[in-house]
Amino acid sequence: MLPSHSIGRIRYFTALVANRPDDPTQAQRQQAYLRALATVPNLTIHYGHLLAKTKRRPLARQPQSGPRIVEILDTEEKGSDVNLASYLLLDGFEDDYELAVVISNDSDLMLPINMVKDRLGKQVGVFDPSRRRSFELHGAASWYRPLRQGPLGASQFPHTLTDAQGPVSKPSSW
Repeated sequence: MLPSHSIGRIRYFTALVANRPDDPTQAQRQQAYLRALATVPNLTIHYGHLLAKTKRRPLARQPQSGPRIVEILDTEEKGSDVNLASYLLLDGFEDDYELAVVISNDSDLMLPINMVKDRLGKQVGVFDPSRRRSFELHGAASWYRPLRQGPLGASQFPHTLTDAQGPVSKPSSW
């Protein structure tokens, strides 16, 4: 997607998921994906954590009778955006890149992107994987593009690959 540039390093930010009653194989699918990612040269995985808690929320459409408040299981990924911002700044301070490319729609990254551009004089491009444009990131980035389905589809792992532990197969539910 950027043919005139070479990739020096890839940092992947995530949190380990746990199986849920409505998705009992979620953790196994993620582990297969993380094993596949680990086969990519120059890629490191950085972990945040998940915070799961029960929250009480009002119903969007209030019924005539019955409960108006429901309990939901809310899971939030914590730390991944801070980790990304920290490494974006650290790698910039260490002059580890000329151009950083961030794949995100998280407007919380606006400030560190601006800092890298304004204080370090480096370019930060954003590929947005969401269908909803982040106006904050669009305004902060050196360039901003949607992450198109064509290049994304062409970049998929094969259905089965091998790592040091043996074969890794793409789960059928992906």
